Parts: sequence; structure tokens; C-alpha cells
Amino acid sequence: MVPILLVLLLALILFGAGFAVKVLWWIALAVLIVWLLGFFMRSTSAGGGRGRWYRW
Repeated sequence: MVPILLVLLLALILFGAGFAVKVLWWIALAVLIVWLLGFFMRSTSAGGGRGRWYRW
């Protein structure tokens, strides 16, 4: 009985981790798109392409 519970627990943990990783990939993709849009919008409008839209 204990090995079955351990396997089920492991499957649940791996499923949860897989779901979290998939969500993080979608968030990273959305952030990348926003960053690229901001980069291209700022470079075409501010000071002839010399403006930086980030602080560092």
C-alpha cells in the first residue's frame, strides 16, 4: 500500500510541477512580447531611435 501511495504522490508532484512550468513559459512569452513591443515602439519614436525605454 505504501509504494502505491508514494507513486501516486510522485505523479501528483510531477503533474503540479509540469503545470507550473507550463504557466511560467506562457508568462515568460508574454513578458518577451511586451518587451519587444516596447523596444520597437520606443526606438522608432524617441529621439531618432536613440532613446532607451529601460532604466539601466
